[in-house]
Amino acid sequence: MKNNQYINLRAILIMGFGIALFSSCEREFSDDVEFATFSTNGDIFTDAPVGLTDEFFDSFDPNAGANPEGFGTDDNVAFQGQSSIRIDVPAPDDPDGGFIGGIFLDRGDGRDLSGFDALTFYAKGSTTATIGEVGFGTDFGENKFAVTAQNIRLSTDWRKVIIPIPDPSKLIKERGMFFFSAGTQSTNGFGYTFWIDELRFEKLGTIAQSQPSILGGNAGRFPTIVGESLTISQLQQTFNLESGINQTVIPAPSYFDFTSSDPNVAFVSELGEVTVVNTGTTEISASIAGVRAEGGILVESSATAQIISIFSDLFADVPVDNFNGFFQGQGTLGGVVDDNGNDIIQYTNLDFVSINFFSEENRIDASEMTTLNLQIRVDEAVDPDDFIRLELNNFLNGVESGSSFTIASSELISNEFVDFSIPLSSFEGLTDKSGLGLLFFVSDGTISNISVDNIFFSAE
Repeated sequence: MKNNQYINLRAILIMGFGIALFSSCEREFSDDVEFATFSTNGDIFTDAPVGLTDEFFDSFDPNAGANPEGFGTDDNVAFQGQSSIRIDVPAPDDPDGGFIGGIFLDRGDGRDLSGFDALTFYAKGSTTATIGEVGFGTDFGENKFAVTAQNIRLSTDWRKVIIPIPDPSKLIKERGMFFFSAGTQSTNGFGYTFWIDELRFEKLGTIAQSQPSILGGNAGRFPTIVGESLTISQLQQTFNLESGINQTVIPAPSYFDFTSSDPNVAFVSELGEVTVVNTGTTEISASIAGVRAEGGILVESSATAQIISIFSDLFADVPVDNFNGFFQGQGTLGGVVDDNGNDIIQYTNLDFVSINFFSEENRIDASEMTTLNLQIRVDEAVDPDDFIRLELNNFLNGVESGSSFTIASSELISNEFVDFSIPLSSFEGLTDKSGLGLLFFVSDGTISNISVDNIFFSAE
């Protein structure tokens, strides 16, 4: 690594001091009083770090595989001026760590970023590659207003990257100026270098059409019990940039204003935690800066346990053997993947595939359950004759038995998750549910790519 020196700049925090006047045992503030304010400087790196801590790159934990050695500045490469940030992404087998990532922190108590609408920077790579994650608001503390954008494409030429701020009014005291995480997933394991320059917060005035969403924009129905808590997941917000590109970010829950239609049944914290306090039904919705978020959660609370979750961000899951059994003769590929900050199960080349929980210790006793709940997204066009068949297999005294249920094309939507609540009585041949071990997804032969999420049994 060459030219790894940088200039330390000291941020000046201007504090106003009020004059306290006392009269008739009451304290009032003078008209001339000035309350403490925070720096409104949006610059982060412009030839040198601006107002950042002395070691302005704070690496992710090396014990978790992060490589702290590939970060520095480069006086031979710059978009503007004389210097840029240089990041050498290591190969997965690098003894110092298989990926690189970390944060930049403001030197003082934080900055007032409410006058900006985006984090921007110029970036280029030594090759075409993809930076896994970039963003701001991560401070190795609460990360209360963290924002993440994923899969930032690099070119060998300088390109401007724009990361919109979900709601600038929230950022009146922010220390987390920048964060990134990069590996070699896009380069087949080969290390590469990328550069960042002119890193700052800006007021562009061209970011439009805010489209926030929760639960991936879907309306989910979730039976639960008094005393349980749920975490609202799949939080996103999409903006239209001046270039016409839609940029999606993953905002922290604290950007959202959550609402429960009946707080006496369940209420929501600013961190997106739903606490169920009474029996009944309530609808959870959300908004950002007054824009209603697409999607919502219908919470149905009762007094007794009614959930067995196989795969869901909202409930504690039971153990499973695997999410793709790779049976002989099966062509289906895939398994659990990250989909914009949310874990889903994604299958490609679908003919048939199963989620396996057939080892004796993992078999599910669904005798008291009445419904199979899940979400399915067909990741391609849906034709009129298409279908997906679900099969449930039970293992009892060494004997395997099962039954199937068919979802018709009219119930499937291309590229959109659809909620299904299927009565277990619809699996007509499933006379015993005390030892369930397999859940199959079978294609009609033309549907090749599907995603599934929030799979659980419930009792009405």
